[in-house]
Amino acid sequence: MKKILFLLVLMLASFGAGADDAKNEWHNTVLSDATIGEINQATYKYKKCVSDEMQKPAYALMDTRLATDTITRMCEPVLGKMRDIYLAQKIPGIVADRHLKQLRLNVTRSVLQTMMFAEAARKSGQQSK
Repeated sequence: MKKILFLLVLMLASFGAGADDAKNEWHNTVLSDATIGEINQATYKYKKCVSDEMQKPAYALMDTRLATDTITRMCEPVLGKMRDIYLAQKIPGIVADRHLKQLRLNVTRSVLQTMMFAEAARKSGQQSK
């Protein structure tokens, strides 16, 4: 009897947990070409900001991880504008945040790799400061 009651409680708990996910799920919608263009433009601006920031000589003297963190933080406002574009198109915040997190992670990996390669080149004497 206790097992049946326990299973019933588990079923009810799992049903209640799934109800919250349904309202946060983004069902297939069609984004206009203009919206896709805005998102692509914001992505380009973010990557350009990161690239421009990486060119500053002060980061060559810093630890690569610290420099990478500083570079990505300097360009965070551009991602905020991209999030506003998503929310204006009624895309749930969870979906928008997931995409922005993925973009930020990929760019951060790329920046860290580039900074580490540059540091290794400087240390090996192949490139001057």
